[in-house]
Amino acid sequence: MNADGVRDRARSLPREPGVYQFRADGTTLYVGKAVDLRSRVGSYADPRSARIRRMVDRADGIEIAVTDTETQALLLEANLIKRHQPRYNVRLKDDKSYPMVQLTDHPAPRIEITRDPDGEAQGTASGPTVFGPYTNKRQVETVVKALRETYGVRGCSDHKYANRDRPCLDHEMGLCTAPCTREIELEDYVADVTAVERFFEGEAGILTDPLRREMEAAAQERNFERAANLRDRLETVEAFHGEGGEAVQSVGDERAVDVLGVAIEGEDATVARLRAEDGKLVDRERHTLDAPGAAATGAGEIERGGVPAVLAAFIVQYYAERDLPDALLLPERHGDEEVAAWLDAETVSVRVPGAGREAKLVDLALKNARRNVGRRDECGMLADALELDVSRRIEGFDVSHAQGTSAVGSNVTFVDGSAEKADYRRKKLRDQNDDYDNMHALLAWRARRAVEGRDDRSDPDLLLIDGGEGQLEAARDALDEVGWDVPAVALAKAEETVITPDRQFSWPADAPHLHLLQRVRDESHRFAVQYHQTLRDDVSTVLDDVPGIGPETRKRLLGRFGSVENVREATVADLQSVSGVGEKTARTVKERL
Repeated sequence: MNADGVRDRARSLPREPGVYQFRADGTTLYVGKAVDLRSRVGSYADPRSARIRRMVDRADGIEIAVTDTETQALLLEANLIKRHQPRYNVRLKDDKSYPMVQLTDHPAPRIEITRDPDGEAQGTASGPTVFGPYTNKRQVETVVKALRETYGVRGCSDHKYANRDRPCLDHEMGLCTAPCTREIELEDYVADVTAVERFFEGEAGILTDPLRREMEAAAQERNFERAANLRDRLETVEAFHGEGGEAVQSVGDERAVDVLGVAIEGEDATVARLRAEDGKLVDRERHTLDAPGAAATGAGEIERGGVPAVLAAFIVQYYAERDLPDALLLPERHGDEEVAAWLDAETVSVRVPGAGREAKLVDLALKNARRNVGRRDECGMLADALELDVSRRIEGFDVSHAQGTSAVGSNVTFVDGSAEKADYRRKKLRDQNDDYDNMHALLAWRARRAVEGRDDRSDPDLLLIDGGEGQLEAARDALDEVGWDVPAVALAKAEETVITPDRQFSWPADAPHLHLLQRVRDESHRFAVQYHQTLRDDVSTVLDDVPGIGPETRKRLLGRFGSVENVREATVADLQSVSGVGEKTARTVKERL
């Protein structure tokens, strides 16, 4: 839209409070609230920043919704931002992109790490109990394993639980007390689950005390390696709930107090939230926000920038669907009159402590926020460079083979610039010395799984193909055939050129967004080569080096026994049952394997 178009649309709007949306091709670019819709929308005819000018130029229409009060406009804006995730808003990302710990809704609950908790009624009698989200998955895995070793909470599926007549290997390893076969009574098992819940609610001693006792016992028995391992695990568990024990006692008479800290780098922001209840720190979490224009200065909503803009956006979007605390401790004023009026009407005390124990809590929140900030900058830069709305989730693909044999494909996943190894996949491909056809088959496999709903992963924002124009064309042909509409680019190794369907990019060698693509490309290559070598080594090096075993005999052996491991365990008589294997060859196989 040009300036005249904005002015013409503004003249038709009422002078009432409400929400407006700039739209383009059916997509919401920006959502804003206004005390006076006509005046606020009209101000976009003369944007005060280059970013907003680009947004206005891109828009092809403006939609509005009139509300009765300014507070209604505030909450409607938050709901629309969460629903549409508009590119030009400061917006809170979905908590489900981070790992959480879930205790399932079952008579004998299981513990699991998940990014997509079951059901809507989390933490109620009719749903699972969920803790998090957390940002350090490795730390969460260490804590969950320690809890299972201490309290024996099961990790198996409900199907396996329901069909057991004897304890499984987890019970033998000390990871589960086996409520499935009543090695422990359900009442006692539930008590252990309750102890696990208390740990995640902030009672760290539930786990640290037994770990410390076990470590000290191992040291007294001079089992120093075991003691060192327990020490490392204890440090991880203690770090899980972090620092701040003394500062927690700072909260006054309010029962529930939330403390917010903000860190901004470029257009990436992190808000850390600490929750104190009855004087005890019970929860801490970090939330990533897209913060376009956050580093800018000046007046206006998204032009305002800085910590105040992030705080105002977070408070409304986060608490619009959650209970407000009795008090909010902030690092600085948010500066939004509508937000202030809403909090005041809800009787929430808002304070910016300058000293004392409350200030320690704010410092702790700031420290937590700074641990995470900046990790998504390269993702935003990549999205801008490729003219995508977002590039947080990237999947990389590569193929590997040896002269057409043991052909495999890799599919790796990166989220916010970090490898998401739980979402790695690999596939055996038809043996052929054709990289283009192999890439076509690999992408067709991935696309079909997505379109048919057989892949439990979220759709990516971008696909990265290891190779040049030929590999990219093969991949895009596969996507078109299956009907999976996801952007795809390639990264060629020779010149590190980024290839898109329309053009090629030669970015500077130190460009962060190029480094991101290189990491994804290199990891997909490593994962493919590793899988290929596994297959090649299992099939070739072990059996092909045995005198008297040629390709056809090898095929018959593997066809008869299914795997090299089964060949290794077979008797001489069993081996002789395979056509082409005599007694001498069978004994040679046994000796070599």
